[in-house]
Formats: sequence, structure tokens, C-alpha cells
Amino acid sequence: MKTQIYFVLGPTASGKSKFALSLAKNLNGEIINADSMQIYRELSILTARPTIKDQKTINHHLYGFVKGDVRFNVQKWCEEASKKINYLVDKNITPILVGGTGLYIDSLIKGIVSIPFIPEEVKTESDKMISKIGKENFFNLVKELDSDAMKNISPNDIQRIRRIWEVNFFTKKKFSDWRNNKNKKLINLEDYKILLFLPERNENYKRVDHRTHLMFKGGVIEEVKNLLKLNYNNSLPIMKAHGVPEIQSYLNNEVSIEECISKIQQVTRNYVKRQHTWWRSSNLNIFKKFDQFPDEIELKSINLDQN
Repeated sequence: MKTQIYFVLGPTASGKSKFALSLAKNLNGEIINADSMQIYRELSILTARPTIKDQKTINHHLYGFVKGDVRFNVQKWCEEASKKINYLVDKNITPILVGGTGLYIDSLIKGIVSIPFIPEEVKTESDKMISKIGKENFFNLVKELDSDAMKNISPNDIQRIRRIWEVNFFTKKKFSDWRNNKNKKLINLEDYKILLFLPERNENYKRVDHRTHLMFKGGVIEEVKNLLKLNYNNSLPIMKAHGVPEIQSYLNNEVSIEECISKIQQVTRNYVKRQHTWWRSSNLNIFKKFDQFPDEIELKSINLDQN
């Protein structure tokens, strides 16, 4: 019998990690991170990484294993996740992937587009371009360059917009043309089940607001202070994590603590909205979709054997 692979997916602050922990206890499983910010070593509180206690209870993989000065991407994550999945399957341990980064999951299951490595200087160029013409004009520019690739991309999704521009700029070929090439599969996923949690969005927002307050009580300002002392380039993904620019503004006396908290709550709610939209439009094969939070559902009430 093949080892089943499970995905516990959904938006930020929906309670996926605790549910995954219960699932792992019941299925002789171990947990693999599928969140693009929880990979970074320097950010634990801000990214709501599972607690040390939880990580000691059940083995967790790919959490805090990358230094912040590394520009990690979806291909690197797929490669690392594939290794962990194969390792666990060989030991008859159930891999349970948990996270909210849809692109990670989509790429792992469907395969990734082989695009040439984009040099750091090109990424610097995209930063300069955005600073020069502004985010709105940059969005419109990239839309003119590659309208197919820009379909369904929000003007706020600056990372994906930059990626499309950078690929076009460096390779002289549209991102959508690269994407039309046959995907490279890193792992043969046949026996997997996706559990997707999409609770009521306004209730999700309330949890975001509450969790932000808990982060401040838990020492997130000191965590970001320590990050800033490392003098990482501001173009790196870790420096754009929700909360880092806002706390940096507070530390520079540009905003009050109340304004800082409010701004973090707002940008995180915006992200949750995009996550809800992404998952609702996803064409992945969903085993079970819930309109509740994971902590509102008893694991024993879910028939995991159902086909």
C-alpha cells in the first residue's frame, strides 16, 4: 500500500498548523512547511512558525532552514520538499504539507516551468523601475508587456509582477511563453489528498487582527530589530515579509506603535483576501473543502478514507 500524502491548506491565521499537528499524531505523520516566509531562520514570531513544543512533539521539516540573505524561490522549495516527501515515504511515514502559499503547492503537484536563473542585478533593476515610475505604472507597464501572464494578478501582488518583468527583461522572451513550455515534474504525486480550509473571510480577518496583537506581546519588535542589524538588502523577500517594513517605519519614528499595528493588520488582511481568491479559483483536485476554521472541526468527523 502506498503512503498517502496530505496537504493542509488555506489562508493565513486560519489555524492550519494545529490541525496538521493533530493529523500527524493520528496518521504517524511528519509535517513539511509550505509557507514561503516560514522558511526563513530570522523570522519566527512574525511568521507564526510552529512553537518549539509543537516541533518537539512531531517532527517538522523546512521551517527556519534558510538564511534571510538567500533569495529562495518556488523551484528551490519544490526541490527540497520533494526530497523530504521521498525520505518520509521510504520510511512509511505520512508526509503532511501545511501552508498557504498556493504557488508552492500548485508547482509541486503540476510541475514547474524551467526558466533561466535571473541575476541579482536584474532584480535590482526592477526595484529601480518601481521606485522611478511607481507601483501602479509598473503594473500597467508589465500588463502591456505580457497581458497573458498578468491575467488574474492583483496590482498589489508586486512579487509576481516583478517576476514577470524580470523574466521578460533578462530573457527577451515573455513569461507566458516560458510558462507554455512543458512543466518539469520533480516528484510523481499520485496518492495525495488536499484538505482546504476557507472559513468566512471577515472572521478570518478578526483572527489576523488578534494574532497581530499577540505577536507584539510575544516580542516581534525585538525580532525585527535583530533582523535589521544584519543589514540585508531591502530587495530580498525576507525584508518584504508582512510586518517588516511596517515595524522598520516604527523603529525609524515615522509612525506610532498604533499605526504600525494597524498597518500590519491591513496588509495581512489584504493578503488573506488574495489567498481566498486564489484558492477559490484553483483547479487543483481538492479532496475536501471546508468553510470552517480547522479548530471548529473534529478530526474524527472527517472520513479520510473516502475516495
